[in-house]
Amino acid sequence: MRVLLVEDDSAMAQSIETMLRSENYICDTTDMGEDGLEIGKLYDYDIIVLDLMLPDIDGYEVLRRMRASRIQTPILILSGLSGMDEKIKGLGFGADDYLTKPFDKRELVARIQAIVRRSRGHSDSVIQTGKLKVNLDARTVEVDGQPLHLTGKEYGILELLSLRKGTTLTKEMFLNHLYGGMDEPELKIIDVFVCKLRKKLANATGGENYIETVWGRGYMLRDPEEAEAGSDVTEEDAAPADQAPARVSPEAV
Repeated sequence: MRVLLVEDDSAMAQSIETMLRSENYICDTTDMGEDGLEIGKLYDYDIIVLDLMLPDIDGYEVLRRMRASRIQTPILILSGLSGMDEKIKGLGFGADDYLTKPFDKRELVARIQAIVRRSRGHSDSVIQTGKLKVNLDARTVEVDGQPLHLTGKEYGILELLSLRKGTTLTKEMFLNHLYGGMDEPELKIIDVFVCKLRKKLANATGGENYIETVWGRGYMLRDPEEAEAGSDVTEEDAAPADQAPARVSPEAV
């Protein structure tokens, strides 16, 4: 998962960044509202964590201008302002949630996970596709109730596919999700990860194919029965290249 943190208190920002990185999130930070606004428009984040008391423009203005620019990225306000009026104002301007400081790390992570799930159309933390179950909170995968061992990158790809099930995802979207723009390898590495993931899924499911190749576009997760019934995929199935997805498993490749 890729998070943008807009927080001017350097100690607080470092603490939050450490929390998020311990959950294997990619976290970009800025201490200025104007910078947060521009970065949020430029890059595709799963969620933006926004402080209200910023040195240049306040978080309300950042939020208002983002929504006015049709930036639909989920936004969690994280602020020391605990009054009801502040909360109502933030939610009214388009925030998805409001958490006051001080806060518990577990609550922050749980709220982020819930907001991202809801933004992708999933109220439950478990996404099932055929025999396959992906637990977004626990970052685990099961096939017919049996755990399936995946590397960190394999899990990241499968989770993103699950969140966007039935939608074509480009290789650029996978790179953004897995690496967050830092030290990104060549696009062909995604083909390697998908190939290994397919083999593991096929071995665990008796040869079923869950990941469909959309030639010249990318990959799509579909129930094997649906994939057989609709093997011809058109361009209308493809997702916009600026969409991105969710989080990376803690296990290294």
